[in-house]
Formats: sequence, structure tokens, C-alpha cells
Amino acid sequence: TEKPIYKFPSPVVVLCKFSSPPFGSLRRTWSTKEKKEKNLHGSSRAFPSLSLPRNFVLFAKSRRSTKFISISLWTPEKRSEALAMASCGKKLINDPNDVVTEFIEGLVESYPGMQYLDGFPEVKVVLRADVAGAKNDKVAIISGGGSGHEPAHAGFVGEGMLTAAICGDVFASPQVDSILAGIRAVTGPMGCLLIVKNYTGDRLNFGLAAEQAKSEGYKVESVIVGDDCALPPPRGIAGRRGLAGTILVHKVAGAAAAAGLPLEDVAEEARHASELVGTMGVALSVCTLPGQVTPDRLGSGKMELGLGIHGEPGAAVADIQPVAVVVSHVLKQILSAETNYVPITRGSRVVLMVNGLGATPAMELMIAAGKAVPQLQLEHGLAVERVYTGSFMTSLDMAGFSITIMKADQAILQRLDAATTAPYWPVGVDGNRPPAKIPVPLPQSPSARSDVSLCRPVQLSKQGILLEVAIEAAATAVVNLKDPLNEWDSKVGDGDCGSTMYRGATAILEDLKKYYPLNDAAETVNEMGSSISRVMGGTSGIMYTILCKAAYASLKANGQSDVTSNHWAEALEASTTAVSKYGGAIAGFRTLLDALIPASQALQQRLKAGDDPVTAFVLSSEAALAGAESTKLMQAQAGRSSYVSPEIVASVPDPGAMAAAAWYRAAALAVRNTLESSLPAGSSAP
Repeated sequence: TEKPIYKFPSPVVVLCKFSSPPFGSLRRTWSTKEKKEKNLHGSSRAFPSLSLPRNFVLFAKSRRSTKFISISLWTPEKRSEALAMASCGKKLINDPNDVVTEFIEGLVESYPGMQYLDGFPEVKVVLRADVAGAKNDKVAIISGGGSGHEPAHAGFVGEGMLTAAICGDVFASPQVDSILAGIRAVTGPMGCLLIVKNYTGDRLNFGLAAEQAKSEGYKVESVIVGDDCALPPPRGIAGRRGLAGTILVHKVAGAAAAAGLPLEDVAEEARHASELVGTMGVALSVCTLPGQVTPDRLGSGKMELGLGIHGEPGAAVADIQPVAVVVSHVLKQILSAETNYVPITRGSRVVLMVNGLGATPAMELMIAAGKAVPQLQLEHGLAVERVYTGSFMTSLDMAGFSITIMKADQAILQRLDAATTAPYWPVGVDGNRPPAKIPVPLPQSPSARSDVSLCRPVQLSKQGILLEVAIEAAATAVVNLKDPLNEWDSKVGDGDCGSTMYRGATAILEDLKKYYPLNDAAETVNEMGSSISRVMGGTSGIMYTILCKAAYASLKANGQSDVTSNHWAEALEASTTAVSKYGGAIAGFRTLLDALIPASQALQQRLKAGDDPVTAFVLSSEAALAGAESTKLMQAQAGRSSYVSPEIVASVPDPGAMAAAAWYRAAALAVRNTLESSLPAGSSAP
């Protein structure tokens, strides 16, 4: 049917979103004598807009099953504001005003043990799905504050931690009605404990909600957490700010409540824990609020020490320093005897928390933790009992971290180790830590000969002489081909094929004279693979290592000290098969296999035909060279060459294939020349 939606007194812009084909249509009609119509089509992927004049009536008409999902009406001023948002900090959000409620919806969808109160948008409360206020026989632990610090506080709702979390708007204290709704929803006869960060808005709103709840007959206690150690001792009533140390207080209180303690005892444990904890943060950037322009208060090359979790200025701005220096400064500030913020002295047992502020990679957090532990142990004389590293209380997308230190006795550790279902409390960190982590020794290969150290034999056998000649010639050929390989690779790759192969070849030449057990062909090939893996990076390095290791396994499987030409042929086939298996390339893909596969096939064919082994080796090297040169005619299907235009690829052969053909042919010719110069006439090659 067709019906008027609304009559608008002033010009607006209409943004329409439709469900699915066959689409829908909008018909606009002026409220003048002349009537005009215009259809507006769109789909679920399109948001067409239509400017309308003053005093018009908008009609909506649906066809068949098509329905309108939404019609947004914007004044020109509001539309300009919306367009201006494109210059704001990038966020994967919808309406900036809905970020908190949509976060809560996603959170409870992700974790079955969570639920939220049906009071959006004013009441934003996340609570345990298994707790009903009147039937709750444990003390309820409630905390919260402004949003933007996720996973705090809602991410710590679960048995053994928070019973409910009250979420305010971004960086804004939750409303009293919302806090009161949370108290009513989860508080039973045992009462509830409110854990509040020391900010004026939080103290006032939670305080008023607590008084209102008491007047309704609820038993309520409150604990204020102020763990900031960045600023000098405050003068006045503001006190120290509540930071990431609050999470540890949550855990202590939640475990005490789960143990069945009465409200007074739970509150006392939480209060005691709050007096043992200190925190300081450092940031490389300030945060960007949803829908707002990213501020640039710090500038490049600067960091801020002691700034708050809402982006408020800290104690000092300084040049960026190595993280070890930053960690040292932060620890000294927290443990300062002058401020005496935490009762921690040499010999104390402590818990360490390294907390990401929102945009700090786990790698950087772990680096900070790795520097903090030995400094606490060696410089401050403390026993580090637990280490918690991750993002616990963030500041939207702020880059930086905070460090929290908490004095820990056995009772505190027991509470921290107690089980919890809160999804963002770290797992795998409970239990006693060793005073020092000693790396586990590298395991030896089962095939390693521990009784004999690998080295060059004093006297080489005939096979050892040939093997040395072949290896030296092959490696030298690669060294001499460095520049042409780099030139070819600069056109079809990243230009370093020659340099990479050069590193492997020179390592082989160096190790050849010292370590290779040349009288043992299998072990020599294995050691060549070790030389390559030590110095050759990238795809070439791993491919040649696989090639050597597969050849070694094949030679070793024969179980014979003397390696025959057939054994070498089998080893070459095994190595090319392994490279193809793990690299994914086959003949015709324009890789080193286009040289080695023809060589392997030719070698086996000539040996089966009864050719002399050396002759077969030389002929197979010709097949390798022909295969490498044929790569000019191939379309690249592997490696970086596959991203290059066919015209450029066709101008040069594949560098990897040319390198393989070069060392293979050099080895074959060196073996032939050596045998021709040393063997008596009429003798056959081994």
C-alpha cells in the first residue's frame, strides 16, 4: 500500500536503505499545484540520497516482498556533519552514539555466561547469566565506569570475579539509575560490594546509588581504588586516579565472594588489596574518541609518562626511549620511597601486570614484561610471584602500556589463582614461578652421531675426492653467477637471488674444508643443508635446505657406505619430490624445479640405458641447462615472478632455475674432468 510518512517543513536529505531486489521505490510529491514524481532505487549495498525542497510529503511504496529497512532524514547541516566524520579517526563502528550498546550486544553473543539488562540505551549493565538477585547466595561484586577501557569492566564478569559491570558512555561515569538497576539485578541476602575507580564522577554516582540501595534494604559496601603512582601526592580531595590495578582488586574480591565469605570480610580483603597496588602508564599516542578527530598532542618522536586512561595529561612528555629504559623509570616511580605509594620494600613478594592501552601489539607488551621481571628481581630485590601480560584496562586505541605492581602474600596469591569464568582474565599464569627461567637445551637429532664430531677426514677416499671436487665446483659456479642472478631477479623478483645464493655457496666453501665428512656422502649432504639453513634466508634458503635433507634421507635409507650412481639418482628424485611437495610448484611453474626435474629424469633414463655414470651425469646436466633456459617461455605460477607482467617475465630466464642448472652442470663437468685426468685408460667411473 501507499501512505504518507511525514510532512517536512524544511529541506532535508533522504538516505534510504532497501532490503533486497526487486528493490523498492520512493515517490516524492511537492505540496504545490505541479506534482512531480521520481523513483529512487537502491539495494542493501547502496544508500542513495535525494535532496527535497521545502514543504513536501514523502510517500513510501513497496513492491511484492520488498521492505524498507530504514529511511534516514538529515537536515543539510546534519548531513555536513556526517560528511565531516570522514576526516575523523578511523573506526569500525556504526553510529558513534551506539558504540557502547553495540559492544555489549556483541559481548553477550560471544560468551554464553553473560547477559545484559533490557534497559538500553539508558541502562547498560552486563551481568552473569546464572545469577538472579533474590536467589544469589554469595556476595555480589559490582564495578564499572565509563566505557572505552575494554575489556574492563564487562569482560571480567564471571564466576570468581564480577557479578555485574555497569557501563557508562565512552569516558563518562554511568548514571545512578543504571548502577541501581545493576544492584537490584544481582544482589541477594548476602549484599553487594561496589568497587569504584577513584574519579569524581564514579565516586558520586556509585555513592548515590549505594545510598539509594541501602534505603531499599540492600546491604552495600564500597571500596575506592586509587593506584596511580605517576603524579606527586595530591593536595586536596581528588586523590590518586584508579587505573589497571583495579582489575587485581576485582579478582581478589571475586574470589573471596566465591569462597562464601560475608560482605564485611569480602570488602576488607578488597580494601586491603587496593592498598597494596600501584600503577603507572606511558603512551606513544593519545586516544581517538568515536566520531571525533584524532588529536596530535604528543607529536612525532615523543611519549607521555603518567597520562590517565582518558587521555588526560600526565606527569611529563619526553623523547621516546628504548623500552628497557622506560620500564626502569616506571618501576622506580612506582616503588619510590619518597612517595611511598605502595608498601613494598626489598625482599617483598610481588605480582606484576603489564597492561596494553589499546593499540600496543602483544609483542611489545611481552618485551616490556621480559625487561620488567629481571629489573624487579635484580635492581629492587623483589620476588616476582606472578606475571600478567595483556590488555586488561585500555584507553580505546591509545598506544602504550601501564605497569602495575602489587605486594602479594600467600592469601593474595590464593585469591589471584582461584578459578574464574571471566573471559578476559588470563589463563595459565597461576602457580609458583621459578626464580629464574633457564632455557631448555636444544634437543639433539635422533640421527646425530654424538660419539663422533663431524670433521674433514685426514685422508679422503676416492669417493670423498670426487665429492669434494663436485661440491667445490658447484659452489664456485654459484659465486661467479651472483651478479647475473641479481640482474635477472631485479626484473622478475626482488633482486636478491644472486646475493642469497652467494651466501649459501660461500658458507659451503668455508665449511667444506673444515667440517664435511667427505668420505660419508650422506652426512656430507646433510651438513650442506645445515650450512645453507644457517646463512640463506627467504624461500631459496628453505627450498635448498629441504632439497639437501630429503637427499640425505634417501642416501641414508640405502644403508650402504659406498654410494652408487643409482643411489645418487634416487636421492635427486627424492629431493625434487620434497621441494615440489612443500613448495607447491611442479615442472612448468618457472622455478628451480624446471632445471632439476629434467636433470633427474635424464639421469635415470641414461643410467637405465646402460650409459657410463659420468656420461649420464654430464648429459643430465645438459638437460638441466636446457630446462632452465626454457623458463623464458613459461608463465610464472609461483614466487614473486607470478605478480610480474608476462612481457617482463619473458625477457629473462628464471634466476632460480639458472642457478640450479649452473651448479649442477659445474659439478658434472668437474667430476668428469677429475676422472679423465686421474683414472687409467679403459677404467670405468664409479
